[in-house]
Amino acid sequence: MNIHEHQAKEILKEFGAPVSNGVVILSLNEIKSEILKLNSEEFVLKAQIHAGGRGKAGGVKLVKNISELEEEAKIMMGKVLITHQTGPKGKEVKRLYIEEASNILKEFYLSCLIDRETSKIAFISSTEGGMDIEKVALETPNKIITNKIELKDEGLNKKEIDKIISIFKFNNKQKKVATNLIKSLYKIVLEKDASLIEINPLIITKENELICLDAKMNFDDNAIFRRPEILKLRDLNEEDPAEIEASKYDLAYIKLNGSIGCMVNGAGLAMATMDIIKLYGKEPANFLDVGGGASKEKVAAAFKLILSDKNVKGILINIFGGIMRCDVLAQGVVDAAKQINLSVPLVVRLAGTNFKEGKEILEKSNLKILSALDLNDAAKKIVEAIK
Repeated sequence: MNIHEHQAKEILKEFGAPVSNGVVILSLNEIKSEILKLNSEEFVLKAQIHAGGRGKAGGVKLVKNISELEEEAKIMMGKVLITHQTGPKGKEVKRLYIEEASNILKEFYLSCLIDRETSKIAFISSTEGGMDIEKVALETPNKIITNKIELKDEGLNKKEIDKIISIFKFNNKQKKVATNLIKSLYKIVLEKDASLIEINPLIITKENELICLDAKMNFDDNAIFRRPEILKLRDLNEEDPAEIEASKYDLAYIKLNGSIGCMVNGAGLAMATMDIIKLYGKEPANFLDVGGGASKEKVAAAFKLILSDKNVKGILINIFGGIMRCDVLAQGVVDAAKQINLSVPLVVRLAGTNFKEGKEILEKSNLKILSALDLNDAAKKIVEAIK
């Protein structure tokens, strides 16, 4: 789950990290009253959307006074920002963040994330703040260091922290602040189930202060049930309506840009299904994992979700029955297809528990369903069918 920059900064502040003073604006009428909470002659106005690259798209403005702030806010509120992370449709700006301007001397990059490969917490540090870290890694990898820390209750020791911040060449005062910042990030990961915290840029001001100038946080969806305070920060305006609907049924769904809808049980099998669709020259319209023990109702909801995408020209269902019974899947598909009046080609590959009973249900449904022998056969048939 993603949250906005202003929300991430509130969490950072709660854990003692250095951030600029700022206020969030949900309506232009709030500017005059909220701006009184800030102590600055210059301000930075930031569009709040769940995407990077806001500055290049006109979503970050330095303003010299309140009059200029109000003018820029009118332009920015309601604007559709298109960045490299939003896709061509962009995202409409529905909230603004106003913070006190900083006199920037140097910019750095710092992030803390879960490294699933090693089951450790990784800290990434770079002298190239304000840039895409992927670009830095590609062009100047020597300007990045990664330190992986064993998960432990007592937190990080001085040696580990010194290695994380060594690339920054801080003075003693800055080291002290940076040490507390590293400890704060580590605590947030543990106590809030954050999967990623990115500070880009982390700055030194001309007044010799260390400040988190921008902040991004992601949280583990699977742990949200025990973090109600984080769930309250969810902004449904920033999520795809289909993905919101999927979350109601506990479906793992991500919308993509292709034409073949996929319904699969198991994340690995879903990835393989998407790969083989691409192998035969088409693109998947979604990632959809119905899980290991889905009910008939859940399968029906998943089927309707796929068909709600107007780009879908055909559907491939690939089920390996283990905990998930093929006959339950088949009945859910039949029920949903009859309700919606299925009008696109449907290919189904069933294997495993009760696959014979599942095939029988599909055959007796009087629906135009193509049966496949295996995944390779299924991908061929659906690609041919939508041609």
